[in-house]
Amino acid sequence: MGESSGARLRLDIAYDGTDFSGWAEQPGRRTVQGELQAALSRVLRLDRGQVRLTVAGRTDAGVHARGQVAHLDVPEAVRAAEGPERLLRRLAGVLPPDVRVGAVSAAPEGFDARFSALFRRYVYRVSDAPGGVDPLRRREVLWNRRPLDVEAMNRAADGLVGEHDFAAYCRKREGATTVRELLRLEWRTEGEHLYAATVEADAFCHNMVRALVGAMLAVGEGRRAEDWPARVLGAGVRDSAVHVVAPHGLTLEEVGYPPPEESAARAAASRRVRTLSVPPRE
Repeated sequence: MGESSGARLRLDIAYDGTDFSGWAEQPGRRTVQGELQAALSRVLRLDRGQVRLTVAGRTDAGVHARGQVAHLDVPEAVRAAEGPERLLRRLAGVLPPDVRVGAVSAAPEGFDARFSALFRRYVYRVSDAPGGVDPLRRREVLWNRRPLDVEAMNRAADGLVGEHDFAAYCRKREGATTVRELLRLEWRTEGEHLYAATVEADAFCHNMVRALVGAMLAVGEGRRAEDWPARVLGAGVRDSAVHVVAPHGLTLEEVGYPPPEESAARAAASRRVRTLSVPPRE
């Protein structure tokens, strides 16, 4: 779609991932992308083939989002006729209750929801309450049957922060790099027996967050030494002892972007193949 005839919209999205087969559209399955594109096609009066969302992070089945971002290209005449607030209200009337668009705005020049992003921030929530998870939070909190040592998990997390090849914590895809910069990894207490791991990186490879959490839970339970997650990272291969935790405890909380005038440059830089700029851990 040419610049003269088209316009790009940014959508800020939240969803309860419980009943979705992930973000990405799949034949015969209920997905977040599928529901949103059907709703957009309806309210914008466009053919389904004209409505295609590009997302910041393709979440797996069962994973939730409060701060997901996607962009959509539409004819300029459609954007002018609708207006962001009108579109937002019309979407609220047709979308199912487990997915919401919280904001619609005109995207800056060169903005790409995926490639313009500076970071993605996820939070994984775990409870070690002896009686189990609060029933009202069972869809977003993992129950860990054994008591957890949060301080030990934070010490283990220190050895994982930085730019590394995370092959040991990712499901490898042919032709895709597993080099990532882990900007933040820390646990905090959110309530009695309730803990939250904040995991922030420039990008994530498949299963990376859930595998990192699984390794730290092994430390928190006392089954592994505090330096074990870093040693697994240094080995560079998947370790069968690293348990990939269930998806329902994970929520995409925020996607960060540069100032509008830097959107195009950031997107161009992100498209380049990642290379490891620091020596791998020994």
